[in-house]
Amino acid sequence: MAAYILKRLLLMIPTLFGVMLLTFVVTQFVPGGPVEQLIHKMQTQGQSRGEASGGSQRLYRGNAGLDKEKLAELNKLYGFDKPATERFFTMISNYVRFDLGDSYYHQQSVVQLMASKLPVSISLGLWTFILVYLSCIPLGIIKAVKDGTPFDIFSSTVILIGYAIPGFVLGIFLLVLFGGGSFWDLFPLRGLTSDNWETLSWFGKITDYLWHITLPVISLVVGSFAVMTILTKNSFLEEIRKQYVLTARAKGLTENTVLYKHVFRNAMIPLVTGFPSAFIGAFFAGSILIETIFSLDGLGLLAYESILKRDYPVVLGSLYLFTLLGLVAKLITDLSYVLVDPRIQFESQNN
Repeated sequence: MAAYILKRLLLMIPTLFGVMLLTFVVTQFVPGGPVEQLIHKMQTQGQSRGEASGGSQRLYRGNAGLDKEKLAELNKLYGFDKPATERFFTMISNYVRFDLGDSYYHQQSVVQLMASKLPVSISLGLWTFILVYLSCIPLGIIKAVKDGTPFDIFSSTVILIGYAIPGFVLGIFLLVLFGGGSFWDLFPLRGLTSDNWETLSWFGKITDYLWHITLPVISLVVGSFAVMTILTKNSFLEEIRKQYVLTARAKGLTENTVLYKHVFRNAMIPLVTGFPSAFIGAFFAGSILIETIFSLDGLGLLAYESILKRDYPVVLGSLYLFTLLGLVAKLITDLSYVLVDPRIQFESQNN
């Protein structure tokens, strides 16, 4: 086991390096970088002012663009005065120390910027994760036990209809229906808390928070509901049809004993092994459309805006962190197979 873990950890290094190298190369060829965007902004401002002020004339010279000296200063400001290879290896050496640099536009470090967006992403991801697992697993078990019954057919129809509706479409529908649109004004339109949240009692703060998070979470849960429910049902059905279940029933064991003592552990292997990745991902889940619809300033919206603005430190820094967490979560997922099913031995696969 120790050899397998060490091997996986060593394999993370070239994987992470390759992802960062590929992304860095792509950013070098994407037009409209931070320098170009700043030049365009100054040109627009200079044209709107008619080049009336002396300060603008010193920086901007009409259609001629920027002075070479000013352009060199901008390249130096963003670090583009150095060769691409030097910038890449400097970036990697800083990332190893978890120094993700500073944002071009937010005047703060990438780590601090991401930390400020985490409460929104954690609220969306963690509540979605909890509700999906607590609801889908029991429902999937019931559907497996009652396979082919009217309840199974009806619930499958409802689940698949919900799965077919995109989350952002459902979010807009819920806002129109319950957010003060054409029908009822029951839930707020934006944010995680009200403006007077600091003045509320502890019970009032909890109620206010749940009041704000209800519609966004529902929009995310409905899309994830079908996958987990059907996976649970199919996993239990596969185990129920195996020979050891027939043997247990022949010995006179009750259905509950067969289901929860014999079937449950084997059927839960695919679900439990995916738990670590889903749990870690819940803390960094970011839905661009859901955050935009409900005016939630989270990691999803930050990533989208950073790509549009060519805020490379945020794009590359967040990618580095998310890739690293994904690789660690994948390793934990593989190790959880051994914990759930002792028959799996990684050492035998390496021989």
